[in-house]
Amino acid sequence: MKKAISILAAAALVCSCAQDRNQILKVYNWSDYIDETVIDEFEDWYEEQTGEPVEVIYQTFDVNETMLSKIEKGKEDYDVVCPSDYIIERMLASDLLLPIDRDFGDTPNYIDDNLSPYIRSCFDKMEGGSKNANDYAVGYMWGTTGILYNAKYVTDEEASSWDILRNPKFADKIFIKDSARDVFSQIIIFLRQDDLKSGKVTLDELMHDSSQEALDAVENYMKQVKPLVAGWEADFGKDQMTQERGWVSLNWSGDGVWAIEEAEEMGVELRYALPKEGFTVWFDGWVIPKYAKNTKAAKYWINFMSRPDIVIRNVDVTGYVSVSGASEVLEAFTDDSYEPLDLSYFFGPQADSVCADPVLYPDRADIERSTQEHDWGARTPDLVAMWGRVKGENASASTGIVIGVVLAAALAFAVYKRLNNRRGSKKRRK
Repeated sequence: MKKAISILAAAALVCSCAQDRNQILKVYNWSDYIDETVIDEFEDWYEEQTGEPVEVIYQTFDVNETMLSKIEKGKEDYDVVCPSDYIIERMLASDLLLPIDRDFGDTPNYIDDNLSPYIRSCFDKMEGGSKNANDYAVGYMWGTTGILYNAKYVTDEEASSWDILRNPKFADKIFIKDSARDVFSQIIIFLRQDDLKSGKVTLDELMHDSSQEALDAVENYMKQVKPLVAGWEADFGKDQMTQERGWVSLNWSGDGVWAIEEAEEMGVELRYALPKEGFTVWFDGWVIPKYAKNTKAAKYWINFMSRPDIVIRNVDVTGYVSVSGASEVLEAFTDDSYEPLDLSYFFGPQADSVCADPVLYPDRADIERSTQEHDWGARTPDLVAMWGRVKGENASASTGIVIGVVLAAALAFAVYKRLNNRRGSKKRRK
């Protein structure tokens, strides 16, 4: 389906040369990050609301920086794109975003009516100079970074600390996201535990520490972890967890939900933990780039994506969690098979005891141990260089063999999943 959409998008681009640009909406989103049936529905809904026709040209990317480069260097005229939090900050700082107009005439403003107060506060904390991210970006999905683990081999106590990654008991059974930013953030939280407990530093302050001292500390720690790692992965680690080739994985909550559900069908019990030292939350959001040509349709697209019924469908298909705090969303994901959680921070005071999946919606007590990452600006190349040294030095032949086997197995399993059209498509963050 993804290939089919790419082909159709390319054909549409060719045909659009003679078409009024105001009747075209160019959307650039992560792969497998939407219920594809809502695209046609948006076209019909837009014409109903405005009396104007529109055709969506929908394209996908797999890496934030690929999307950013096309806009920043290529000046591509995408009308609406969906970057991650730190890229939103970078685009704000580089003056690459347009403010999102909330005037929809007689159409309800689903954006502001349903946005979770928690998400709004997190976007307030994004760095954009004098610009507030809430004026230039609207959240789409969000989640946490934690430990996915096999309950047969790993205890809850072992999974409650980031230091599980350094435990020799799990040698060659550990998979770690190939994401320098996500790994750095969790490990620096672990390494600075004493300072956090004493109040010498806060979690938010740690996320702004791009010093060489911090980079060196994380690099030294990860070089201790490296001999135990079976693979650095962007997407295949969760498959290895479901097949018990991996027992421990530094992973994202959305992938965790997918893996837990898949593993259950195979008789494997996977769990997801948010380590006691602290962890990061992440966000993706819709923005209108500087070179957009159809800002009207773009803002209506963002509004449509914030409509509760569309939110629920996108969550069902992707397995990730929407930023929507709408009562319909709360009701849709209430599940009496889980213990009550305090979700009042997300949905409001009426949600102080809700039965829901804690992997999707962490309890307030867990969220209070969280923080959010930020763009490193000019220091980003130093972060990338550190990560390259961690992965690139002293790679053993056995590690290469393991990774080769893993990749082959992941490919076979991916084909199997695609043929079976299962829930839980995923995106890739870097």
